[in-house]
Amino acid sequence: MGRLLPTTPDATIERSEEPRLLCIDDEQSTQVLQALSSDTSQRIFRTLNEEPMTPRDVADELDSSLQSVGYHLENLEEAGLITVLDTCYSEKGQEMKVYGPPREPLVLFFGPSDDQPGLTAAFERFAGAIGLTAVPLAIGQALARLFGADE
Repeated sequence: MGRLLPTTPDATIERSEEPRLLCIDDEQSTQVLQALSSDTSQRIFRTLNEEPMTPRDVADELDSSLQSVGYHLENLEEAGLITVLDTCYSEKGQEMKVYGPPREPLVLFFGPSDDQPGLTAAFERFAGAIGLTAVPLAIGQALARLFGADE
């Protein structure tokens, strides 16, 4: 008898052309910064931005415990930095979530929300000029520099 439940994820990373802007005085900005405050959560975030994975796959990739990865995944998901893209099943039939980045990229602005309309317009012009494919890379590099990650 063949398998009835998918054991491999069928998730891909898709990006919207319109990023969401968070200002430093937004409540979600605080969650984002707290979620990325540890080296482990930053490594998980970078890993999932390269390829969607299950918690077990992330733990194996980073040589970390499933319990630790689960804790950081929960924080990253609550902050809106990752989302569930798919579901697959283990060999024993246990449902597993497949995580990856949300469709809408986030841009964190270290200024007040009063500046948001002008900054949003400027960013849209900038993104149109350099092309959307370069934007997530530039954001990822900026975050890595901000948090002092070694690449």
